[in-house]
Amino acid sequence: MSVQHGATHAGDLRLETDVLVIGSGAAGAVVACELAEAGQRVVVVEEGPHFTPQQYGVMRPSESLRKLWVDAGLAFAIGLGDTPMINVMMGRCIGGSSVLTGGVCFRIPGSVLHQWSTELGLTELTEAKLEAAHESVERALHVEEVPTSLRSRSSQKFVQGAERLGVPMKPIVRNTKGCNGCGRCNFGCPHGAKLSVDVTYLERALAAGAEIWSDCRVDRLSFRGARVTGAEGRLLDAERRQPRGRLRVQAKRVVVAAGAYGSPLLLQRSGVGRRSGQVGRNMTVHPAFRVMARFKEPLRGWEGALQSVYSDAFEADGVTLTGLFVPPGVLAATMPGIGPSHLRRAESIPHLAIFGGMIHDEGNGAVTRGLFGPQMTYRMSAKDRHSATVLMRRMAEIFFAAGAEEVFLPVLGLGGIHADRLPSLALERVPGRQLECGSQHPLGTCKMGVNPNGSVVDPNGKAWDTEELYVVDGSTLPTSLGVNPQLSIMTMATRSAWKLRELPLRG
Repeated sequence: MSVQHGATHAGDLRLETDVLVIGSGAAGAVVACELAEAGQRVVVVEEGPHFTPQQYGVMRPSESLRKLWVDAGLAFAIGLGDTPMINVMMGRCIGGSSVLTGGVCFRIPGSVLHQWSTELGLTELTEAKLEAAHESVERALHVEEVPTSLRSRSSQKFVQGAERLGVPMKPIVRNTKGCNGCGRCNFGCPHGAKLSVDVTYLERALAAGAEIWSDCRVDRLSFRGARVTGAEGRLLDAERRQPRGRLRVQAKRVVVAAGAYGSPLLLQRSGVGRRSGQVGRNMTVHPAFRVMARFKEPLRGWEGALQSVYSDAFEADGVTLTGLFVPPGVLAATMPGIGPSHLRRAESIPHLAIFGGMIHDEGNGAVTRGLFGPQMTYRMSAKDRHSATVLMRRMAEIFFAAGAEEVFLPVLGLGGIHADRLPSLALERVPGRQLECGSQHPLGTCKMGVNPNGSVVDPNGKAWDTEELYVVDGSTLPTSLGVNPQLSIMTMATRSAWKLRELPLRG
């Protein structure tokens, strides 16, 4: 059996199943696989299209953005107060964002689990109790350490500067096998080396008898009293993504796994979670900033693993530093200047090194149904705003220690700076709206908790005040993680799936 395309299905589509999974990304794929392999009938519906690795592997970055990302990669969280606009990148395809990440696989940090299990009362979320789930995902994804040989010269330069300043750097672990360091991870691996869920968990789910449908937009959940009975929506055409036939799925149990953006919107449209008022709130995003540096010698930083090293040396400041690079064509499009000045900047790309940093934020964002469609807003706390200043200054210092001639901070209009200017640069006074900021990690908008008045789902992911409705994705994480969340989301989904397969299905 293979993925079926709603875009080519004639007429309306009606399905009946034991378990309906809405969303085919990191969490939905895990749940579908585990339940199908346990003998349950499973249907997965995904709003986005389906492309095979052979298809997305040859797409130009611009084509990948247009076809595989939410809003073609141009979704933004509107900054409130002293907060930048944040470009929030999210996948919209079979396999979800796992197809489009750098493949970084961190476990849920022990300090985070300690907070969840003690301060928040989620007593089952400890390192010991999640060990089996962590191990299960790591085996399925072939999580391995990035070898030193795959470090780009961009990353090597940053490591050299860090060593000179006594900042420890560590190798990243990723879900790869046979990576050749082409650096295209964020646009779909062209060599099949990244073991995203479309080629791992979803393949297993299909082999176990699950049905997976692309191009199926779920508009609302169906209920009989407090018990969910399925979902309704529309099939979408392949090109313009406009509604075609109607979609109706009848199910004994529904698992919502549409991510921290899609899941709260679906619950809001379906009238779920009104009691707590928390649906769509508490969004964390790991606000991320990249710093570039120009060196005298050419580095060709795109040659090597996209992400190979990181540092948690500034964890006390709420900051994690993470290696990255982007394809030269994409980088050129983002460089400052117009006409000849832009051309001069673009010509310097072979000499550039890039490193990134993200903030372990406090969760002051929201996803709502606005007057003109869904919108995200985000307000940076004073603590997080300070962390952004620490992040930029530390990365600049490291690049200068590595011998950079010029550093480009993510401050609009600032231009390049030299080492002698950095100490006097008042970064803490730069208005938030002048900062360039991005995110690929929205979390927390249907957060888990032990009190129905202050959370959206219970400790097992069941939506309060409903029957047979579960939310299992990054939206349920009760706080920010401070690390890339892919493995964390999949571990939590594994835990939920193991619990669900033991629950009898009601007729």
